[in-house]
Amino acid sequence: MCTVCGCGSGETRIEDGAEHAHGHHAHHHYGTGDAGASVPGMSQSRLIQLEQDILSKNNSYADANRRHFAERGIFALNLVSSPGSGKTSLLVETLKRLGKTRDCYVIEGDQQTTNDADRIRETGVPALQINTGKGCHLDGHMIGHALERLAPKDGAYVFIENVGNLVCPAAFDLGEAHKIAILSVTEGEDKPLKYPDMFAAADVMLLNKTDLLPYVDFDVEIATANARKINPEINVLAVSARSGDGLEDWVDWIGTARAELFAGCSATDAAE
Repeated sequence: MCTVCGCGSGETRIEDGAEHAHGHHAHHHYGTGDAGASVPGMSQSRLIQLEQDILSKNNSYADANRRHFAERGIFALNLVSSPGSGKTSLLVETLKRLGKTRDCYVIEGDQQTTNDADRIRETGVPALQINTGKGCHLDGHMIGHALERLAPKDGAYVFIENVGNLVCPAAFDLGEAHKIAILSVTEGEDKPLKYPDMFAAADVMLLNKTDLLPYVDFDVEIATANARKINPEINVLAVSARSGDGLEDWVDWIGTARAELFAGCSATDAAE
């Protein structure tokens, strides 16, 4: 029996992963080791040590950010998704509604350009662009420097729009209160199964572009079930940045989550 997938076929092991021969099909799996990844010439134990060192350093910066937010009653959300999910459009529409009653700030992450930060600033909300170059995610150190520049007011909302990527941002804590995963209906219902770490780390999955449901082959119930196979506690909200459907529920969730985070704090501590 195949020791990796239990399919009953024979298995041929290769240097950096597993190769399955199923008739005319082949399957190479490079995530079967203890490190969950493979780098040519590097052992699994060395990979694990490197990951622990990197994440430990990041977590120290994230903890400092979290203290900064808590001391000032700032509510921070980390928006994550694949490219093209509609994150920025959704954030623009969110700010139009929330920014009427709250001070809001945005940190934008992209490999290149200031396009998204420019779009945010058009709403009147302060935004700072972080370009990561070849980097595929934001980290705690970047966010700490961004906060120094943005200087959000006490009691504000800080939205962090991460680099479009469903892999790397899952592992990097930024000090946020919640990760919000955006999945558009133009993608696929199996995204949570393909990228489980991201959906396991997220507290909310926003199903975006629901105005396109009549025109695409996408089953909301299947997508929701797949997300809950990975994370049974995940909240799922269906929204459309274009039509506005579901956005009030999303804004209500933000307000409720903030109230729950600062429950028991004094009015001064939470900067109400």
